[in-house]
Amino acid sequence: MVRSQHALAGNITIAKLAKAAGVGVETIRYYQREGLLEEPPPGPGAYRLYDASHLERLRFVRRAKLAGFSLREIVELVRLDRTSERERVRELASGKLTALAKQIDELRETHAALSHLVHLCESEKPEADCPIIESLGGDTKVQEQ
Repeated sequence: MVRSQHALAGNITIAKLAKAAGVGVETIRYYQREGLLEEPPPGPGAYRLYDASHLERLRFVRRAKLAGFSLREIVELVRLDRTSERERVRELASGKLTALAKQIDELRETHAALSHLVHLCESEKPEADCPIIESLGGDTKVQEQ
């Protein structure tokens, strides 16, 4: 994205920043309300003008979200000092690793169960009840009361 960085050599509008970052304007406004992105003062013509530091922050937020951090955690990461608070950063990242490992285990279990049900569905007689629907909650037909 060299072009995007070059385009931000000067100040740009929120719309151009959003496009360069691959997010919506409302996402930028939301991040500003949540304390993730500084809102610059109005420039000439009452437009707020953004620069490369804003784009870098948006990219940081996007990467942190992809790593599994919540917006609340990202706010904390942004506020932490890069050198003196490494222990807290490591603690947050370790928590994410633990949560991801748990999610992976749950997904593996779900995959195995669904694979088994698909196999049952393929091997059952066509007139038998569908084992997938049965396992998801039983009869889906509306019962009269």
